[in-house]
Amino acid sequence: MKKNHLSQEQSLQVFSNMISNKVHKGFTLEERNDKLLFAVLSKGGKVVNHGLNFTIFCLTLGLWSFAWLYLTLEASKQKKILVAIDEDGLPFEERCLVA
Repeated sequence: MKKNHLSQEQSLQVFSNMISNKVHKGFTLEERNDKLLFAVLSKGGKVVNHGLNFTIFCLTLGLWSFAWLYLTLEASKQKKILVAIDEDGLPFEERCLVA
């Protein structure tokens, strides 16, 4: 088993790059710890265009209601992720549970 141990500076650089990539994708940094190399980022829910969905609902004679309901429930959820560097110096990302 090959282990890639990175120096503290290299780990911090990889960690900072991971965070900047996530922020570029629309996440907001909520908490960052440079000593333990972990950060919690969140992304708010999207706004659903109900006018457009109502039009599609009418055109499909109500069949679009299932997709519309799914879009409304899923898009409004807030997403949180944990980005960190483990003991071996490898970056990882996990989803956090949101209450």
